[in-house]
Amino acid sequence: MLNNPLELANFRFIKRIVAGNDNPDQMRSEAEIQSQMDLVNLCLGSTPRGRILGLEKNVSVRDIGGHEVIMQSLVYHIGFERKPYFLDEAK
Repeated sequence: MLNNPLELANFRFIKRIVAGNDNPDQMRSEAEIQSQMDLVNLCLGSTPRGRILGLEKNVSVRDIGGHEVIMQSLVYHIGFERKPYFLDEAK
């Protein structure tokens, strides 16, 4: 267990997970977005337990074929004391 959970020196591995649509050329399906969120939940709920160190919120408006498309994505930066074994299995 971390003595001071907010001390960045305690985190040896940081996982960056993009949840949502970040590329207008390759729109993700709902199933893909749900699997990304499942990975976030796995990182926050399994052992070793991850902690959210940072969160990026991205919103962009694109004009595709005369229609405005709003794309949203969240990027989670999750820190761990050591690299979790389940991240190797998730590939």
